[in-house]
Amino acid sequence: MPETKRRLGKGLNSLLSSTRLEEIDQSSPAVPETVSLVAKAGERILSLLIEKISTNPHQPRQHWNEQKLLDLADSIKANGLIQPIIVRPLNSGFQLVAGERRLRAAQMAGLTEIAAIVRDATEEQMLEWALVENIHRADLSPIERARAYQHYLKSFSLTQETAAGKLGEDRSTIANYVRLLELPDEIQKLLEAGSITMGHARALLSLENAIKRSKLAQLIIAKKLSVRDVERQVQVLKNPLTDVLKTPETTSPLIMELQQQMTQALGTKVIIKTVGKKARRGKIIIEFYSLDDFDRIKEKLQISTQ
Repeated sequence: MPETKRRLGKGLNSLLSSTRLEEIDQSSPAVPETVSLVAKAGERILSLLIEKISTNPHQPRQHWNEQKLLDLADSIKANGLIQPIIVRPLNSGFQLVAGERRLRAAQMAGLTEIAAIVRDATEEQMLEWALVENIHRADLSPIERARAYQHYLKSFSLTQETAAGKLGEDRSTIANYVRLLELPDEIQKLLEAGSITMGHARALLSLENAIKRSKLAQLIIAKKLSVRDVERQVQVLKNPLTDVLKTPETTSPLIMELQQQMTQALGTKVIIKTVGKKARRGKIIIEFYSLDDFDRIKEKLQISTQ
């Protein structure tokens, strides 16, 4: 069996043992083999009053699926808590390090006490562990992940490269997520709600005009545009007819109108160049940006290759 790629940061060894965690909760995807939240040698699993446990202020997840929490609560009622949560001592009580879904579900199940492993943790470790616990789960929205990365970078004055090394991520991954926060709030909300995907959002980022971004975002939802569709639209919007076509000033209004009609019809840039004063001959230039784009234009023109 090939060795599983390590995805966790070096600073996590104090939290994670080498024993595999088969599941953190019922809705979590597969977890890397390096992850385990079982007690390490010499540690005890204690039963703590839930009212004595405060939540992790660095929790990246802002929205919780109530139905999944209810399902987990039902499982806890029937089978008990499979994995203990992890806390650190804080004042006269404890602060959650990892396992907020289990803590919430336990409360919903009516428990007043919960099994917990007590460990010391710095503020930086708290944030790292909260990120790692959630970062590879599909139900953490791109915006929640982006905000968590940004918070981590700013809180500890880290470069993206340093943060990537600590979290076991590629620097480009962190950079791509953080850039999402450059989008206006209305588009961030669409991404957070799942109305558009991260691929759509990244395509929108290449548009600098806020109004064009907003209009295209609404068009994505109305027309159910694919990411490739959006990329093509962005190319057209980034190259306005008057700037990009660079048509000579002598071009007639009729030719300009025809260019615009063909550009809109084909969803790509079209240039019409005429020869002679009477413009009775010339050529049409149709641009494409990928092989898929070429096939799309070919279909629109109803050209057969057979």
